Amino acid sequence: MLQSLVRPLLSAVSVLLPMIISACQTLHGIYAKLPMDAVYFQTGVVFCFFGGLYPTLFAAIQAAKHSGIRVLGESLKSITDEAIIVLEENRKDDLKDDDKDGVSDVDQMSNSDLVLRKANLVMTKINPIKVDAAIAAMYTVWISVLAVLTLQFARTISLALTISNFLKRPIDDYVAPTVAMAVPKNYQKWVPVILGWIAKSVGMSVAWTIQAVISAFTSACEGGLIMSRIILKQSYERGYTFGGLIPANHEDTKIDEYLSFLFAALGFYFQYKLGFDVPFPFNILLFPFEIAEYYIKWTITN
Repeated sequence: MLQSLVRPLLSAVSVLLPMIISACQTLHGIYAKLPMDAVYFQTGVVFCFFGGLYPTLFAAIQAAKHSGIRVLGESLKSITDEAIIVLEENRKDDLKDDDKDGVSDVDQMSNSDLVLRKANLVMTKINPIKVDAAIAAMYTVWISVLAVLTLQFARTISLALTISNFLKRPIDDYVAPTVAMAVPKNYQKWVPVILGWIAKSVGMSVAWTIQAVISAFTSACEGGLIMSRIILKQSYERGYTFGGLIPANHEDTKIDEYLSFLFAALGFYFQYKLGFDVPFPFNILLFPFEIAEYYIKWTITN
């Protein structure tokens, strides 16, 4: 069964992976050419209007900045470089026709032989030391981020566990016996386990909803302040000082703080109207963010 999927999977990877790598490289190139004020302003917009929608993801990004994001970028580049090498060698291998019969060798192989050939190609063409060092560096950064997030969201974790434990008692007393009667005897041992998972999921949902509200407010304030200071900086540099009302240094005025209150109010209201959740169809477009957010929440809660 698995061997029959080898050819379509290899074809899909060969097509999609270069496209993903190219898209990421293009986006990084655009990002690198942007003026830093534009980057900071966009960061402020994201935090102001979306900070509560993905609280742990944004917190993880912030933590990564202090835990070695440069190392993480270098590690990803190393793995990408190795992936490009393997993809290029795989492209060349697919064109080989050693017996000169007009048909490529890989098209004449059985699925099992094809798996062995491609595995050998990866093993011989990739640099294991480089990949191992990159993975180790990424893992180190991830552990550092998890440590920061665990401390940062300790109250949320405690609240989630408290709620789940509170729900588990009545579930075990009243729900579990009823469910067990409707389940075949061989599967009854799974009832308390599955119900425990459900209780924990409910506890996590309630606790993280409360945390989303808190994160929405704090991130809106932080993002609003970033936006207001960039606006003041750009206004001064472009000569729009409004009769000296806007100084060169934001510390010499409170206008940035007053303006940030407006942005923060708009940002929090925007997230409140969304119900602190990403609406359809944006939740489909941002599905990778949804997965990352849920995974981080589950990781630091368990």
